[in-house]
Amino acid sequence: MLTQTNSTAVAYRRMNEDDISAAHALSQAVRWPHRTEDWQFVLRVGTGYVAEQEGTVIGTGLCWKQGDGHASLGMIIVSPDHQGKGIGRELMRLVLEELGDRCVLLNATAAGQPLYERMGFAAIGTLYQHQGILAAIPSVALDGGARVRPAAPEDLPAIIALADRATGMARDTLVRELAAMGEVAVLERNGAPVGFAILRQFGRGRVIGPLVAPDTDSAKALIAQWSGAYAGTFVRIDIDGAGGLGPWLEQAGLARVDTAVIMARNGVPRRDGSVTQFAIINQALC
Repeated sequence: MLTQTNSTAVAYRRMNEDDISAAHALSQAVRWPHRTEDWQFVLRVGTGYVAEQEGTVIGTGLCWKQGDGHASLGMIIVSPDHQGKGIGRELMRLVLEELGDRCVLLNATAAGQPLYERMGFAAIGTLYQHQGILAAIPSVALDGGARVRPAAPEDLPAIIALADRATGMARDTLVRELAAMGEVAVLERNGAPVGFAILRQFGRGRVIGPLVAPDTDSAKALIAQWSGAYAGTFVRIDIDGAGGLGPWLEQAGLARVDTAVIMARNGVPRRDGSVTQFAIINQALC
C-alpha cells in the first residue's frame, strides 16, 4: 500500500523478521527499553505492519489474536521525525482491519488516548508501571495450606486455564511461549494450582508477568518468590491499578514510574471474578 503524506510517499506493508533491526532502532529513538530479543518475541507470536519511506522503516504497528473473539494491539511507534503526519493512524487502521470484529485491548498513553477514542476505544481501567532494584522481600504467609513452588511441566494446562479465566481470552499460545522462555512460579492449594507468575528477561533487566492469583496476598507471595534469586537486580512489573499492589511494590523497591489507560474496543472480555490478572505480560500483549 502506498500513500502520500505531506508530499512524501509512505509505503505500508507486512512486517517480517528482516525488519527487526530497524524496529529496534525505532523503539530506541522513542526511548522504549525493548531489546532485539523482545522484538523477536512479539513478532513471533503476532503479526503487524511497517511504514516505510524511501526504504527506511519509520513506523510499526503490531497485534496479537487471542482466540477467535479477542486480541490486543501495540508497538505503535512512529519515528520522532515523522510524527503528526497521520502515519500512526494509518498503522492503527491496518491493524484493526486485520483484527476484524474482535474485542481488542490496548494500553494507551494520555497523549494517545484521544486518537484511540476516535477509533472506537473506550477507557476501562488504569495500568501502573513499577520498576527498580528489587529489595529482599520477606515471605508472605498464606493460609489454607497454600504454598508457592516452581512450576512443573504437568502444571502447564492448569496455568493456561487460569490465564484464560483471569483475562477472558484464549492465552494458550502466549502462555506456552512465555513458560518456555522464563521461570514460572505456581501458587498451589490442596494440591492444585490456583495462581501463577512468570518472570523473564526483558528490557533493562527482568519483568514479572503475567501474574494471576485469587487475591492480593497470594499475588504478593508469588512476587516474593523471586526475591531470593533476584533481590538487587532490576525488575519491572505492570499492574492493574485496581489490584491494590502499588504501595507494597513501592516498599519492595519497585517505584511507580508511569501510568497508562487500559482501553477496549468492541466490548470487554468476560472474566472469571474468582481469579485476577494482577500483572500483565507487557503493555502490548496485555
